[in-house]
Amino acid sequence: MIIKSVELKTVIGVTTKGIPETGQPEIAFAGRSNVGKSSLINALMNRKNYARVSETPGKTMTINFYHINGEFYLVDLPGYGYARVHNDFKAEWGPMIEGYFRDSGDLRAIFLLIDIRRDPNDDDLMMFEWMKGAGIDPVIIATKADKVKRQEKIKRLKALENVFHVKVIPFSFLDKSGREEIYEVIDELLT
Repeated sequence: MIIKSVELKTVIGVTTKGIPETGQPEIAFAGRSNVGKSSLINALMNRKNYARVSETPGKTMTINFYHINGEFYLVDLPGYGYARVHNDFKAEWGPMIEGYFRDSGDLRAIFLLIDIRRDPNDDDLMMFEWMKGAGIDPVIIATKADKVKRQEKIKRLKALENVFHVKVIPFSFLDKSGREEIYEVIDELLT
């Protein structure tokens, strides 16, 4: 996959009414706060800081639609499970994300990101089960793969595959390992 053009096309917040009809395939990225969704999207787009990245969890509070090559969208969703996010936003986040999943006629796949260093928590498992119940087979990506040694990475991937019963793609923002495998999945989804 060659990324020729990237444009932040649409931003949806909790006060926005309705989900835009893009008319093109959408691939969404979900995961807990600070799991690396924006970093992964930047790596896929070959951009350093196009999607907003922060050390502080809970920075992405909108649904951001990145138009790629004029052909499809990468959709950055707000992270879930961060305790310091304002309660009003937390109460509206669920319906906003659920509305996107339900109302987007162009959603092709959801990539569920899990920090390879952590066991999936209740929020991760609930999101996975919700997706499966909605007929969506999420693609699981283990982020921050550079933060563990090789043997630990193998062990952690096996543990995640035992939890989710699917192949897990390890990804590192530092060396971009896993990016080509993710591109292959996206290419398959777009054909």
